[in-house]
Amino acid sequence: MGKLDSSIREIRELENLARETSFVHRLDPRVKLIATFAFIAAVVSFDRYEIAALVPYLFFPIFVAGAGGLPLSAVVKRLLVLSPFVVLVGIFNPLYDRTVLLRIGGLAITGGWVSFAAILVRYVLTVSAALLLIASTGFYTLCGGIERLGVPKVFVVQLLLLYRYIFVLTDEASRMARARAQRSFRRGPMEIRVFVPFAGALLLRTVERAQRIYQAMLARGFDGTMKAGAFGGVAPRAGSSGDEAGDYGAARANLGRSIRFSDALFLGVWVSLFALFRFVNLPAMLGDLLLRAAG
Repeated sequence: MGKLDSSIREIRELENLARETSFVHRLDPRVKLIATFAFIAAVVSFDRYEIAALVPYLFFPIFVAGAGGLPLSAVVKRLLVLSPFVVLVGIFNPLYDRTVLLRIGGLAITGGWVSFAAILVRYVLTVSAALLLIASTGFYTLCGGIERLGVPKVFVVQLLLLYRYIFVLTDEASRMARARAQRSFRRGPMEIRVFVPFAGALLLRTVERAQRIYQAMLARGFDGTMKAGAFGGVAPRAGSSGDEAGDYGAARANLGRSIRFSDALFLGVWVSLFALFRFVNLPAMLGDLLLRAAG
């Protein structure tokens, strides 16, 4: 459970980063959401063999991290955690696509290796943009922005409950694992014969806890809309304000104002750049200019 605790702490670190007051943090969440979705859509729309044309898109995450004072090391660390899954997805491409696309000296580069590299580049760009969006906004403020963009309220409430109570579930699992380790003096991984009853007991505790929480929420006036105090019966998370429903409600209320000029300027500039990078291959143009200058 040590790795689980570490992963949860990393998620909470992103929430703590979202409490800064930089230019990027002050941008309207709706603007950041639209810009990030436009960025991801543009990146994934390229051909599977395209790599060089994706390079200009690096400017967006670098700008967000720099202007927001967000450490790139935090993003890189989380990218490395998920990278084995991405490698597993694309590692078989060289086996199926053996068409030679180019030769460098005596080395033949097949389409499989190029598409594999393109998958890695797309992964770095899209996931880093999503992580920076959360780190510069916060999940509860993002949910407020999603609702203001017209997403059904029931979907937003489900997101809020899922995000809030995943910490409750992991805390419960950690306590059970520590109790087991203290009683059995074993700190290694669980055997399958131990894990099955452990998971069953965790499920029963989770259902019981969920019933208590729901009753507490109803007692506080929960009617499908998140209100201050709606998360009854749950201790505040470390590093939180102590009332996540209040955070969400305040964020949603602040989103009632109109989009500011700085917000519109940020969105217009970056969406225009994404369109430019998509339809104009700037690295290829730069390479042609250098070749002509050298010739």
